[in-house]
Amino acid sequence: MEPATIPGKSAARAARSVEPAPFFLCLPERTSFVDLLGVSYARSKTDDGGDLYLTKYGVPFWEHLLPQNWYAREWFEAKRERLTGTSIVYRLPTRTINGRALELVVKWSRVGEDVPMDTLTINKFINAEFNSPFEEFSLLMELREGAHGPPGIRIRTQKPLAIYVPSERLQLWQTGRSESKIAAKLARHPGVELDILRQYVLLYGWIKGADLIEVSRLMQISLDEREQFCARATSLVVHELEAKGYHVVDMKPAHVIVRLKPDGRLVRDRNGQLAYALVDYELMERTPEHEQVVRTVHRRHYLQHMAKRFEVSSAKPMPAHLKPMNVLGVDYVFGHAESTGGSLWVVGKDPDLFNYFLPERWRRTPKEALSSNNQVCRTRTKDNINLVWRVSRVGDTPWLAGAGARSQEIVNYGYNSPFEEFAFALELTKSGVRTTYPRAIYMTGKASTRKIADFQRYAAFRTFTTPDGDPLLLEEREYITIWGFWNGPDELLAARDGQYYRGISAEQAYLEQSISAEMLTELLERAQRRLSRAGFEDLRLKPDHLLISFNPEKKLVHDTMGKVDFRLCNFELLRKVASAEPPRESTKA
Repeated sequence: MEPATIPGKSAARAARSVEPAPFFLCLPERTSFVDLLGVSYARSKTDDGGDLYLTKYGVPFWEHLLPQNWYAREWFEAKRERLTGTSIVYRLPTRTINGRALELVVKWSRVGEDVPMDTLTINKFINAEFNSPFEEFSLLMELREGAHGPPGIRIRTQKPLAIYVPSERLQLWQTGRSESKIAAKLARHPGVELDILRQYVLLYGWIKGADLIEVSRLMQISLDEREQFCARATSLVVHELEAKGYHVVDMKPAHVIVRLKPDGRLVRDRNGQLAYALVDYELMERTPEHEQVVRTVHRRHYLQHMAKRFEVSSAKPMPAHLKPMNVLGVDYVFGHAESTGGSLWVVGKDPDLFNYFLPERWRRTPKEALSSNNQVCRTRTKDNINLVWRVSRVGDTPWLAGAGARSQEIVNYGYNSPFEEFAFALELTKSGVRTTYPRAIYMTGKASTRKIADFQRYAAFRTFTTPDGDPLLLEEREYITIWGFWNGPDELLAARDGQYYRGISAEQAYLEQSISAEMLTELLERAQRRLSRAGFEDLRLKPDHLLISFNPEKKLVHDTMGKVDFRLCNFELLRKVASAEPPRESTKA
């Protein structure tokens, strides 16, 4: 890789947000800047076709961290030292560059694998999962900043230098994952995977010293005293870590590094307390109390920005890793989901909203199925935001049970693409027909195994491309639409969060006897009339396509005419009838 000066003001501004300018003047020419989960990275393409994400700690040593300077086979196999533990982790020196070599800890991410049960207190942590590499770095950076908890407590850690993603895609048997488990998981929830065929290698700086178990052996004390020493020291770390708002699910003495002086005494801080450093962060989490604080802050920020998502802020330029684009008249912020290799389109013009919809924020949070027939789930994200995600059925043959005389018409029309659904929802809103809020569209990074039966949407979108020049609608990918879970108008929640509405489908309301059969019929007829006036029709309008609301006082919400208000929440078979104009091509804003 040849060094290059950072061109342009926006790139220079991005560079300064990661590390002072002198370090960036000699970065590889194929360098861009990306912010993921609050961590700024300089992202470079490596000569072997992989990706290298450099943190502010790794940027000054970017040459050392290029894979040819530590990962070349002959060097890696000759110089590596396997460290103890259940994960794949090595101590490794880099090649000497400019008279200096780095001591690295090289660790393969285990995200997506089963957590070994012998590392857990089973009843308490049965649902524990390994952090994704970007989550791990994000939590560690947050811990190192130490903003939460007592300011007098400082948790020393390794420096997170870089994440390296090799270009090669492995076979399933090479990943160490169960093929049957992965296949079942993808079939049920195609949006929940990391890219299971790619490796993620985390590079940390080496910390001098030894873990508690090794040090206790060197202290020439009895076995009982060793156990007590390890227990006391580990308890101290757990206590201080929790005071700062974190805990490690599988906390062990081997995760605590201390140092011995030449005279055999332990190194202590100026207060006489044992000086230590914490290592191994793949199962580190925020404590429930800290998580709630973070979620509350994130939720408030989200609500305020969501209410103004279509406004342009000239004071805040679009980050280099995100691009504005417009599809069928809808503005999006487009970018990549680095942890999965997928792509993400977030409705609006506000780049601050992008990170809220990355798959790692919602893909593994507890979910509630909202449909027995379709893959539709409600979840509360890691940022305390209620969302509904739905796997798009574009390319499938519509389910026709009970469709009656319009069956052939429905088959001929086919399911809408995600981009049509969003465009129709927003157009209806402008026409006075209330709908649920379209938030984002996520395209999975892994190829889907499903068979496409209806190719007409893919043909219609053939000329539509992303800002990267890739096709907008790919047959081999799954698309997931993400909608706001209806619990009140955006503007109301931004001003007074907590004044929640309860939204239920008209079908559920009828089954609960909250509305009568006559009211249900009237709602469906009124919905068809409103859709027709707006130039649309639902080819198969059903009671579960309509949401009605109860206000915080548990009273039915009525419109200005005194009738039960409703919102449309299904757009799969919505058809525009007022115009036969073909879709407009996507554009870069």
